[in-house]
Amino acid sequence: MTAEDWPAVEEIYAQGIEDGEATFESATPTWAGFDAGRLAGSRFVALDPAGIVVGWVAGAAVSTRPAYRGVAEHSVYIARDARGQGIGRLLLDTFIHAAEARGIWTIQSSVFPENAASLRLHEAAGFRVVGRRERIARSTVGPRAGAWRDTILIERRSAVVAAD
Repeated sequence: MTAEDWPAVEEIYAQGIEDGEATFESATPTWAGFDAGRLAGSRFVALDPAGIVVGWVAGAAVSTRPAYRGVAEHSVYIARDARGQGIGRLLLDTFIHAAEARGIWTIQSSVFPENAASLRLHEAAGFRVVGRRERIARSTVGPRAGAWRDTILIERRSAVVAAD
């Protein structure tokens, strides 16, 4: 993912915000803000045969503390008209491989329990449910605006990178 991809990435991100089942965010960040908060070498886009961005994945450090140097949080978003075509799995597999190559031993995320497609995708990629965070925050946009929401905390522990 590069700055040139940002307009398409931002549009897909905005779709996820609007749909209300992907994030608590209420607006997309600027490219500078997005770029600053994501790990180098852990941002990827998927292109359709015409070269159009149809999905993206990106990771961020969960902490700046040295003890957490091998733990990352990720997000994966697919354009509405490209969902259900295996793009999420391709992106997630690419992200996992790149993360492990950089010494990441745990990848985590929080998913709304209503986002069954994301939960299935992650389970197929080796993620497990760690727990449920009940009424963790209120949605501010989308069809569930104002509603308290639960999230499912998921993680994938690497079989390749040993956590010392």
